Amino acid sequence: MRKTTTNRYVTTLPDPKFGDVLVTKFVNNLMYSGKKNKAFDIFYNAIDIVGEKSGEDGLEVWRKALQNVTPQVEVRTRRVGGANFQIPQPVRDDRKRSLAMKWLIGYSRGRNERSMAQKLANEILAASKEEGAAFKKKEEVHKMAEANKAFSHFRF
Repeated sequence: MRKTTTNRYVTTLPDPKFGDVLVTKFVNNLMYSGKKNKAFDIFYNAIDIVGEKSGEDGLEVWRKALQNVTPQVEVRTRRVGGANFQIPQPVRDDRKRSLAMKWLIGYSRGRNERSMAQKLANEILAASKEEGAAFKKKEEVHKMAEANKAFSHFRF
């Protein structure tokens, strides 16, 4: 008989400006060395920049960008009979959001603008238009899963 699954605890509080838990999770990924206030400042400045450049609500553009970067499938390596196969699998909801956030933040750090807020804002704008490095990463993951669709019967 299998063990019972544990309950997930929701300990993330909503952010002070928008009252959204997803924003807090994004800021937690953005944070370095426990500097949460600095991370909030960077995020809020980026949202303001996005709002000015797009002419729309910055938070909605950010949500759209996060939705565009969210992967639906990923490949996992599985060893079968002495050979390693890349097996496409659907992604859990919490992992989808986590991957999208990490890709958006990671690729914005690699950009060449002056401040982190500008880097993040430009990556958010690019992702909302289905462009940019984070969106390319999602497309690359989906292409990899499509190419290895023949091995999906090895999934357990």
